[in-house]
Amino acid sequence: MGKESKTKKAPKKKKKPVYIGLDENGDPPEFPYVRASESSIHNRGLFAAKRIPEDEYVIQYLGELVKKKESTQRANSQHDLSQSEDVGAVYIFELDDKTDIDGNFDWNIARLANHSCSPNCEAQNVEGEIWLVSLKEIKKGEEITFDYGYALEHWKDHPCLCGSENCVGHIVRKEDWGKLKKLKKRQKKTASESR
Repeated sequence: MGKESKTKKAPKKKKKPVYIGLDENGDPPEFPYVRASESSIHNRGLFAAKRIPEDEYVIQYLGELVKKKESTQRANSQHDLSQSEDVGAVYIFELDDKTDIDGNFDWNIARLANHSCSPNCEAQNVEGEIWLVSLKEIKKGEEITFDYGYALEHWKDHPCLCGSENCVGHIVRKEDWGKLKKLKKRQKKTASESR
């Protein structure tokens, strides 16, 4: 029969996405403690729909489970888009050493929670789910905020607009505030010497 047929590998089947926090019908749960509204910090934010006691599970961060490599690609794409449009930057949340949650979906209203240097919530990994948990009692109408915990290396890319009394001017994790202050002081000194 002429030419030998070459064996072709079957293309890998694309894995079906795994979404965290949705019910069996693919719908997100209701979170009675929060409502979305315009924010003085940035675009839209989350606000307390009623009084929230201290140490309460406020809202779960929903999204697609993705491996680290895919997560990095998505984060870079989201960041690039945020540079050209006035949209939130990156909605990727680290879950563990191998997996992240991509929360860039309209049905994940937890993505609207803004950063604050004086947050009233913190993100906690609770048995493989990310929850915003209240650090103190939150009054009805108060904006729900948490510390994004960004690394110091890209501090210039993330100015902070939280307006809290102890705002450090950039979104970096609290452990790095001292280093950030030294960096800014050194940068200011260098700039004044070059004049």
